[in-house]
Amino acid sequence: MLTPEQYRQKMQQRQRVQAERLAQCTEKGLVIVHTGEGKGKTTAALGMVLRSLGHGYRVAVVQFIKGAWCPAERRVLEHWSEQIVWHALGEGFTWDTQDRERDRQCAQHAWEVAGNYLKNPDYYLTVLDEVNVALKLGYLDIHQVLADLAAKPPHTHVVLTGRGAPPELIDHADLVTEMTLRKHPFRSQGVKAQAGIEY
Repeated sequence: MLTPEQYRQKMQQRQRVQAERLAQCTEKGLVIVHTGEGKGKTTAALGMVLRSLGHGYRVAVVQFIKGAWCPAERRVLEHWSEQIVWHALGEGFTWDTQDRERDRQCAQHAWEVAGNYLKNPDYYLTVLDEVNVALKLGYLDIHQVLADLAAKPPHTHVVLTGRGAPPELIDHADLVTEMTLRKHPFRSQGVKAQAGIEY
């Protein structure tokens, strides 16, 4: 165990190293992907939305797939209506809609809407919720998505959520987090989605 003086010296050295690293860093708009089978992808993105709003930035949320219901998060975030726009442009789970062509058209429309925010430097953060699912199902062209992401303003951040992010998107992204499912109460205990936890 370190003595208090040894600990202080160790932390001073660590502080110097960290300061040197930060001095060499720059800022840029990030492409962030939240994917994987586990829960928390949209929730993590909404945490960034709250941070951005807290700093006074403008934010856009475009939901793919989702849209058949009004999530509680949207109702809460309406208090920042001057800073945030929210578009729920899907029609629900694909097993409920059961119309592939209509789902594809909804995803195409959602991408057109999202593109307006991706090009607009007034929006600091754009969240493309469940867009990875639309890509995985072939509702969107990955090459078009990558081209639009590459053309965004240099300080605009974009978060793309949903299971099954394609490898090309993962390669393009600056930050990728994969949520891992270890245990889920629906599968292990038959517990359905509950207000305040899942929606």
